[in-house]
Amino acid sequence: MNQAGIPEGQFSRRDWLLTSLAAAAATQFSGCQHALAGLTGELLKPGMTLGHQLRDRSQEARSAIDATANSEGSVRNLDVAIVGAGIAGLSAAWQLKRSGLSSFRIFELEPEVGGTSRSGTCDVTEFPWGAHYVPLPDVSNLDLIALFREMQAVQVSEHDGAPIAAEGVSCRDPQERLFVNGEWLEDLYPRSIATESDLKEWDRFREIVHRWIDWRDAQGNRAFLIPIAYCSQDPDVLKLDQITAANWLRQQGFSSPPLLWLVDYCCRDDYGLTVEQTSAWAVMFYFASRLQNSNNPEPPLLTWPAGNGAIVRHLSSQFSDQIETSRPAMQIIPGNGALNQPSVLHIWNPDSNSAETWTARHVIFAAPQFLTPHVLANQPVERIASVRTFSYGAWVVANLHLSKRPTSVGAPLSWDNVIYQSASLGYVVATHQVGSDFGPTVWTWYYPLCDPLPSKDRERLLAATWEQWAEVILQDLRPVHPDLGECLSKLDVLIWGHAMIQPRPGFVSGSDRHRAAEPVGNVHFAGTDLSGLALMEEAFYHGLRAANEVMAARDQSVSTDAAN
Repeated sequence: MNQAGIPEGQFSRRDWLLTSLAAAAATQFSGCQHALAGLTGELLKPGMTLGHQLRDRSQEARSAIDATANSEGSVRNLDVAIVGAGIAGLSAAWQLKRSGLSSFRIFELEPEVGGTSRSGTCDVTEFPWGAHYVPLPDVSNLDLIALFREMQAVQVSEHDGAPIAAEGVSCRDPQERLFVNGEWLEDLYPRSIATESDLKEWDRFREIVHRWIDWRDAQGNRAFLIPIAYCSQDPDVLKLDQITAANWLRQQGFSSPPLLWLVDYCCRDDYGLTVEQTSAWAVMFYFASRLQNSNNPEPPLLTWPAGNGAIVRHLSSQFSDQIETSRPAMQIIPGNGALNQPSVLHIWNPDSNSAETWTARHVIFAAPQFLTPHVLANQPVERIASVRTFSYGAWVVANLHLSKRPTSVGAPLSWDNVIYQSASLGYVVATHQVGSDFGPTVWTWYYPLCDPLPSKDRERLLAATWEQWAEVILQDLRPVHPDLGECLSKLDVLIWGHAMIQPRPGFVSGSDRHRAAEPVGNVHFAGTDLSGLALMEEAFYHGLRAANEVMAARDQSVSTDAAN
């Protein structure tokens, strides 16, 4: 066991992977040639080429910006420029439009929109490339309910206004299963290997979670609620953010291997961190934020074959002619609204190999905050220092295109399929929601890299080849599906260098993320990293918050009616 009580086999496997990727030597994978024979696929690296150019501000880009700034060419004008077409940027545009402001344009680095909620499609089905579900919103989250009503994903109860998941969007049974001791079992807690002592610890852990669900501060606020802007700021709650989840578990006397494995899995699944790296606050948020009281059943998950790409498609379709893809912002010079001075944006156009100049009365920067030191001019040094504290995790996502379903032993194929003690998070089945239980399908496999230094993970991502990642994926899945090779026709791999903001101890309760959310001149900020949690609901919240700041600066009202 390691200090967290996780069996060492898991970490030796992870160590093998990281060592192999660090070496990036094909000779270490000499045994994979037969297994990969005839298998096709791509290694995708979204945003890396243009993103690194933006980061490094190549001489070519500098010269283009200088030439544009000094030329007498046309300057295009906007009311609002939105930088980034992920969930936050698209949500900001959605809020502006429903509040009556339509003079905006969205500039996106990538050739397609969505960020880490992007999706793909093939002849068989759509499939996610990242985020793939959203829990049914709390009754208090009126704006998100309005969006999902618009998508026909939820209805609203006439009795109490609570959202009700639409049948085709609520995750279909069986929802999840776990591979342990040679067979698949229902649920994610490994009950089949749990001793009486393990089960007692599991019950005690759930009792603590239930107490936090029912806890209220002096103002009646819940300890944990989505979005986190409405969580209690009581010191008894925030002190959980000062220690790691592993230390908190040890303080509580937990040592059960099944429990500790499950908590570690949840940390890696939602945060891209191990239990030794995650804030204890973030762990309790994971378990307690979705329920109003401990007597309520778990809310259903909303999911689509494309994952959260369905949300991206719905939002972007409303203003598709206002989205400029493959147009990264190379430089933003903030203006001053009080002096009626617009911001100036230099947008790179790779087609003409030149920079375009735009002005905007307001800018919503909805891209990750780690880009701002390289893009945003004239920002306070204190803000740059705050942004430097943001930590982002690296991920690998693979889509396995299958001509038929591999055999399974035990519980039937589910939407979410997890392997006990694997370094991966398992896979989700894209065709599950449409009731297709046989024949061709696509499995989406997830792997978070959890090095103590995220920069090391990014180095390994850049060094590894498609062949190496394909072998890693096959070695992970072949023990649970021995005939996988007979069913697999294509395997595409996508690497995310900065996939998720990480809630390490002290970050959620600290001042840095709040400071980074404050406007700089007439530049406003949105993005899930400003919450410290990489959740769709948090990106949506910040998109609306930034749009509302713009509307307030213009002395215009905003739409807050959930019926809209």
